[in-house]
Order: sequence, then structure tokens, then C-alpha cells
Amino acid sequence: MADLGQQIEQLGQQARAAARVLALSSKDQKNAALMAMADALEASGEDILAANGRDLAAAPGYGLNAAAVDRLKLDAARVRAMAEGVRQVASLPDPCGEIIREWTRPNGITITKIRVPIGVVGIIYESRPNVTADAAVLCLKSGNACILRGGKEAIHSNTAIARALSAGAAKAGLPAEVIQLVPFTDREGVRLLAQMDRYLDVIVPRGGHALIEAVVEHARMPVIKHYHGVCHVYVDKDADLAMAERIAVNAKCQRPGVCNALETLLVHREVAEKFLPAAAAALREKGVELRGDHRTCEVLGAGTKAATEEDWTTEYLDLILSIRVVDSLEAAIDHIEYYGSHHSDSIVTTDEAAAQKFLAAVDSATVFWNVSTRFSDGGEFGFGAEIGISTDKLHARGPMGLEELTTYKYLVTGDGQVRG
Repeated sequence: MADLGQQIEQLGQQARAAARVLALSSKDQKNAALMAMADALEASGEDILAANGRDLAAAPGYGLNAAAVDRLKLDAARVRAMAEGVRQVASLPDPCGEIIREWTRPNGITITKIRVPIGVVGIIYESRPNVTADAAVLCLKSGNACILRGGKEAIHSNTAIARALSAGAAKAGLPAEVIQLVPFTDREGVRLLAQMDRYLDVIVPRGGHALIEAVVEHARMPVIKHYHGVCHVYVDKDADLAMAERIAVNAKCQRPGVCNALETLLVHREVAEKFLPAAAAALREKGVELRGDHRTCEVLGAGTKAATEEDWTTEYLDLILSIRVVDSLEAAIDHIEYYGSHHSDSIVTTDEAAAQKFLAAVDSATVFWNVSTRFSDGGEFGFGAEIGISTDKLHARGPMGLEELTTYKYLVTGDGQVRG
């Protein structure tokens, strides 16, 4: 325990010192470091793949399914893509120093609100080693030092990637400690990291329900949760049904194991008998298991399981879809509010008034009109890579890019004003 605590304390001290240096670094210095980090990833490709091989060999012992193993697996192409992602982040505009607002008061003082780094960001995540690179480079570009704590399934891969990134930053003249990886995966390390408010300004958990709850329970600093995605598509009575089918199939099947995949399909009763048979056939062709309410089962007949109350709140992350027939737009909105996770929800309709009501009433981080929920993504929003998709409201919501990794401060200048 003492040893773990001492190691976490040292990581925090080093991160805070590195963050102070990074906050004063220029845009060109940070971009040069990012380019050196990309080069270091490619130069370390063989070491990274060897480390990943060790993780893959251990995967059966952790009970990882095929989808989880695929997320864990790296190859030469994925390492190159990781490096290219770093270069893409280097090409993005630097948010630090951006003037958000500037004004002059009647007494002559000038107030400037500018964007600045948060400081030290802690990120706790599971399984996917590419998150190590994504998180580190977004933090560096936005002027933040980071402490990363990955899952045991990818410890060797994460260590090799973080080592390459730190070496690249150091080669460009920045402290190597701007990127640090917690070198152990004990659950106790999560608690210790979450309680290190002296050095950590914010913590971002990405992973399963148990991990996020553990961080929230122990955190002494703000937490930005990358929570589960119980995402909905509502097919309105005035929907283009061919479009609705394409969107539903894409949202469910294009990549079912991610947080912005469709989990519950809501269908207006006036189009249920026309829409559901064709949509069900298309979904089943992709291997989707359907679970429906009473009306859905009546329309689709044999082969559709009866949905339970638990199904409406389940993030399957698999080729399983729950379906409910609703009486109205308002009923669809009520279902989403009661059962949803405030992540990403979509309406398919040609009725602009209905769409605008849905967009205004659904309280989710991202709300779509005639668009697949799979577009709830930092890359698709033009943010480059992302730290995660926040289901919180403060201080970030939805896909978290560079801007969401900054805060602001006020600069006030004058010529001797005093307050009377």
C-alpha cells in the first residue's frame, strides 16, 4: 500500500512540474514535440507489437470476447495509423491563448477572457491501447500533462506506447513527464489516483460501470464521466422509411461494440406494420437479435424475443437490439428521458416541427435529425482524436476534443485604477 501510494505521489509531483513547463511552451514547441512523438511511435513499432503480443497471449485468461480482443490487437498498420493520428492532432489549431471575449469597463480597465490548459489530467481507461496515444497527444496539444492508467489487459502495450511518446516529447525539449503511465493495474491504484487532488485537476474515467463508479466514489477532484451509451433512434410517423432503415442498420451494425451504437429502436405506431418487417429482415441479415415489446412481437411474429424492463436500460455493445412501438412523438421523448443515458439519440422524420421538438426536448449530449448515432464522435465532428464522450453537463459534454481540455482565466489590465 505504502509503495503504491509513494509511486502515485511521485507521478503527481512530476506531472505538476511538467505541466508548469508545458503551460509556457509555444504552439511551435508543442507541435514539434507531437511530430517527434509520431516518429518515436513508428521507430518503436517492433517493440510495441512485441508488447502487444504479450497482451494478446494473456487475453484468454481475462475472458476477453472476440470484439474485445480485436480492440486490443495492434498490427503494423494500426501503429502507423496511431502515428498519423498524432500528426493530425499537431495540424489542428491550438486552443491555448485563444481570446474568448475582450471588453473595456467604464473605468478604463480592460478584461480579456482567454483559454488556458486545465493543468494535470488523469485518465483511467480499459482495454484499447490506442487510447494511450489519443489521450496523451490531446493533452499535450492542449497544454496539459497527463497521468494515464490503463487496464491490465493492455498493460504491456500501453507501457511501450507511453515510453515511445515520452521519449519523443523529451527529444523535442519538453519534460518526459508530460506523459506518464501508472506502471501497475491494482484496483487500489484507482482509489489512490482519484484522491490525489493536490496534483490532479480533473479525472476522466473511460470503461465499465464498476470502474466509473469506483472513480466517482473516491474522487476528490472534478470527474468527467465517459458513461454508458443507451442510444435511441426514433422512427416518426412522417419518416422516410427507407432512410430510417438505413440509419437503424448503420447505427446498430456498423460497429456494435461502441458507446454511440444504437441500443433501442422506437417506432411510431402508425408506421410500425409497414416499417418493422423490412427493417427486422435487414437487421437479422446482419446477425442482430431482436427483442421487442408486445406490439413489436405481434408485428414481427416468431423469432422476436419479448423485451424485459431491463432491456430498455441495457447497453448491449453487441448485435442485440430492443424495439418498442410508441403512440406518439411525446411518448418517444418520454421513453428516452426515462430509460436513456443522455448520450446520443436520433429522430428520423420529414416533419420539421416534429424534429425541432425532439431536438429541443431530448436532453442528451448529442441529438440528431436524420443522422445515425454513430456520428457522435470527435473525429466525425472535426475535433481530431477524442478523450472520450462525456455524458456529464459540466464542464464538458459530448465528444471531448482539444477545447474541452482547456479552461479559461481573466487577464485584467489598467493604468493605476483602484476601487473606491
